[in-house]
Amino acid sequence: MSEQTVLVTGTSTGIGLEIALGCARAGWRTVATMRDPGRADRLREAADAAGVADLIDVRPLDVTDADAAAAAVAQTVAAYGRLDAVVNNAGAGHVGTLEQETVDDVRAVMEVNFFGVLHVSRAALPHLRACRGRLVTVTSVGGVVGQPFNEAYCAAKFAVEGFMESLAPVAAGVGVTVAVIEPGAVASEFVANVGIDRDRAIERAGVYGPALRAYLDRSAGAFAAAQSPADAATVVVAAVTGPTPSPRTQTSTTAREFVRVKLADLAGTAVTDLTSGWLR
Repeated sequence: MSEQTVLVTGTSTGIGLEIALGCARAGWRTVATMRDPGRADRLREAADAAGVADLIDVRPLDVTDADAAAAAVAQTVAAYGRLDAVVNNAGAGHVGTLEQETVDDVRAVMEVNFFGVLHVSRAALPHLRACRGRLVTVTSVGGVVGQPFNEAYCAAKFAVEGFMESLAPVAAGVGVTVAVIEPGAVASEFVANVGIDRDRAIERAGVYGPALRAYLDRSAGAFAAAQSPADAATVVVAAVTGPTPSPRTQTSTTAREFVRVKLADLAGTAVTDLTSGWLR
């Protein structure tokens, strides 16, 4: 009952799976949540191979359900007596542009990537206060730099970054450390889970077709040479288990340089000049 405990969302694949493994390797009791526990085989096999299966507790959680988020947190505390950290990792990509999608499409992206983070964080904060714990959220370089055909996704990630940056000093006053972790491209199933049919999407894009084709071609190259999920997860695990993390941390040199373009660009032209080049 005295083991430090972390709850991690979105752990069936990719960064989330590696975060759960990394926290368990560090000796933390790890509640690994996922929308469909039927997809937990890969995590369980990896945990067995790493010798940490006894520290990983797989539980169901759809982060878009506020009641389910509250229940997952309450059950974790009931089972283990404490909650020292939360990692908001669950999220979903989305490719589209305003003229060709509905407001409901955009709302769905916000539900997963923004409100899902809020549901879990709100439920966890009283317990994190009790342990003087950490609230760590995996965002994206897309939470700093707006990217073509990622309008809804970047809007959600911008919202998370703004929320957490605003919350950080308030939470610090009651003993909770708030941090965001910004991966760039990561070689995981995240892109596949976007579910876009490339040729059909280009055909249906009309006047946006040539730009979408160029963007998707560029993205395919970027993700083919991307950081591994394990490497990205190392940064997140350090934010949970290591020294007090900075409010914002990137997971790679590439991600740092990309974010630097925006943070040094008061006029905004350096960003738009860069991203416009992705569409040609």
